[in-house]
Amino acid sequence: MKVLKLILQKLGKPYADRIHHLSYGMVELPTGRMKTREGTVVDADDLMDELVKVAASKTEELGKVSGFSEAELKELYETIALGALKFFLLRVDPKKRMVFNPEESIDFHGFTGPFIQYTHARIKSVLRSETINQELTTTGDLLPLEKDLVFLLEQFNVTVQQAASEFNPSLLAIYAFNLAKLFNSFYAAHSIRNAESEEKKQLRLKISTLTANTIAATMRLLGIKVPERM
Repeated sequence: MKVLKLILQKLGKPYADRIHHLSYGMVELPTGRMKTREGTVVDADDLMDELVKVAASKTEELGKVSGFSEAELKELYETIALGALKFFLLRVDPKKRMVFNPEESIDFHGFTGPFIQYTHARIKSVLRSETINQELTTTGDLLPLEKDLVFLLEQFNVTVQQAASEFNPSLLAIYAFNLAKLFNSFYAAHSIRNAESEEKKQLRLKISTLTANTIAATMRLLGIKVPERM
């Protein structure tokens, strides 16, 4: 890295003094550490092919493939697979050793990329069927889960700044997961379409919109796409 930095300085590259070597912990498989001499090294292309197959199997098992063309399904499976891989690696503090489990990485109910992707798609599904009245202002007290969501959404910029200053993308992964998990709790407890009043409905639609946008922005910083539907 020192040699690379020196070469970039000699070439007059403006970013030469700003590059940073992020030392990463060991990534192992459930079977143990990869060893070239023993032939236990996993090819990245083979791993992605396996993840795409797992993504297809689990998505079809959950019955989430209706209304998709073959091309759309291919893109969806690849998006889920690549998102699962990236998120599983980035959710761990860079300095710590980790075990990558392909099956565990594609879980629609755990601390995974697909769980967050599905939450984003669920919000988008709700928003597609409703109209937001931007002119209607909301008054009155927020319910506890509404307040918790608004508070967590407000923490986005602080989280991004902290992740950048500490060179720790896992903070963004954890934030995205917590936001998705909190929204699901909110969604289970409070109806959006059949809210107590039109004012409440509009409030929840706006909170949902902000949540979807924030999830997408956080995942984008991690290099992960979030589907509009799943």
